[in-house]
Amino acid sequence: MTLAPASPTCSLELDRRGAELLFQVLTEREEKNSVAIASNESFSGWTKTFTDPRLCAAIVDRLTFGGNIVETGTTSYRLAHTLAQRGVV
Repeated sequence: MTLAPASPTCSLELDRRGAELLFQVLTEREEKNSVAIASNESFSGWTKTFTDPRLCAAIVDRLTFGGNIVETGTTSYRLAHTLAQRGVV
């Protein structure tokens, strides 16, 4: 499962119901199947997507408990390319 915005310069925002449904899916998959999430935001920035801070914390907790976090530490080529095309550098 990957949550990705339609363009690299916009962010995806889930309403409370959408966030609750995602949390339910993560809960049902826990210890049964793998889940992969890709994000350009650090966990502290996830409140832009999950606007309820408590639900955001619960989702991050669910994803990180016993999980593997891979931080590439690189900038996105696609984001840099899109910003350059738009004249935003």
